[in-house]
Amino acid sequence: MILQGTLVNVLAVIVGSLVGHWAGRFLSARIRATLMAGLGLAVLLIGMQLALQSRQLMIVIGSLIIGGFIGELIGVEKHLENFGLGLQKRFSGLGTLAEGFVTSSLLFCVGAMAIMGALQDGLGGKPTILYAKAALDGVAAIALTSTLGIGVLFSIVPLLLYQGSITLAAELSRTILTDPVVVEMNAVGGLLIVAISLDLIGVKRLPVGNLLPAVFVAVALTWIFGLA
Repeated sequence: MILQGTLVNVLAVIVGSLVGHWAGRFLSARIRATLMAGLGLAVLLIGMQLALQSRQLMIVIGSLIIGGFIGELIGVEKHLENFGLGLQKRFSGLGTLAEGFVTSSLLFCVGAMAIMGALQDGLGGKPTILYAKAALDGVAAIALTSTLGIGVLFSIVPLLLYQGSITLAAELSRTILTDPVVVEMNAVGGLLIVAISLDLIGVKRLPVGNLLPAVFVAVALTWIFGLA
C-alpha cells in the first residue's frame, strides 16, 4: 500500500508525543536537559555522516545558496512559526506549542531517512527505511514532548505532507531520481540536520526552515550539470 511507511511514521510520532506528554511530569529539568543534549549529539552524528557522502561539493554549496534564497522569498520558516503560534493561541496552557512544533517538524522532516524512505516507498519497495525512522521518531517524540510540550504532536501535519509528497512524486519520477541525485539530496539534507543539532544542543539557531528548498534544488543542479 502506497504511503504505508509514512502512515506508520505518523502513528509512531503520535504515540511518542502522548507518552512524552504524560511522562513529562515525572522528569526533572536536569533529566530533560540531558535527553535533549543526547538527542542533539545523535542528530549531529547522523547529519555529519550524510553530508560527508557528497561526491559533488559545488552542487551542495550551490543548492544551499539557491535554496536559501528561495526559502527566504517564500518565507518557509515564517509560515511554520506562524502555524505553530496559531496553535499556541488556540490551545494556550498546553506548553510552548510553537517551539515544539517547529523543532520537531524540522527534525522529523529533514534528512536522509525521510527522503530515502519516502523514495523507497514511492519506487515500489517495502518501506523498511521508514519503519526504522518511525521507531527513532517515536523515541525522539517522547524526549521532545517531555521538554517542549504537546506542540510536538502537531508535527504530524508537515510530516505527512512532506514524506507523502516525496513518495507520490517518486512514483511519478522514477527516471529522474537516479543514484547520484539521491546522494547529493542526502548530503544537503545532512547539513540541515547538523544545523538542527546545533539548535538542539543550544549552540545557535539557524534558519533551517528557509533552507529546506535546497534539498530539491540539488536535484535540478545535478541534472543541469550532467551529473545525474
